[in-house]
Amino acid sequence: MSDDRSHRSLLVPPSTQDWIQGILSAKVVLVMYGDYQCPRSADVYKLIKAIERELSAAFGEDYLCFIFRHFPQTQIHPHAQRAAEAAEAAAAQGKFWLMSDTLFDHQQRLENGYLVEYANDLGLDIPQFLKELSKQVHVDRIYEDIEGGIQSGVTTAPALFINGIRYTERWNTTGLMAAMIAANH
Repeated sequence: MSDDRSHRSLLVPPSTQDWIQGILSAKVVLVMYGDYQCPRSADVYKLIKAIERELSAAFGEDYLCFIFRHFPQTQIHPHAQRAAEAAEAAAAQGKFWLMSDTLFDHQQRLENGYLVEYANDLGLDIPQFLKELSKQVHVDRIYEDIEGGIQSGVTTAPALFINGIRYTERWNTTGLMAAMIAANH
């Protein structure tokens, strides 16, 4: 097995079907494949949110587009799939990003009871939320994200792509921000 897989490009292009912060025509489009129960995913997600604030303050709102795609690693994170379904059920009520923030902030507590508590805290319609979770309404969407990630060489979360190219450098503010600024030049 060659190491080429780690340097693949993004094969499923960003689209309006994705969960997007910013605009698709931004100078830098950052796609993250993440797992709500993965500590590294949480760290990278929070890092991106901080960088997002800095870059929009420095270069304007249309500089960075952040896209989140699900990549639950169910073999090591038993609650990741359910958390992704909860994020999708929240998204159906317009609260995807707020639920994502909450899930990453509380990733030690992702059992069903907590998911309902978070939904309640966000003011979601609980009967609707529970119905969608119990019927696994959003599972196909999550599988599509996973499948697209696998096609692009993703084997583990988190995985980042900047303007379609896999990011493999240091996972810190300086490295990531430098890569985003370089991607625009």
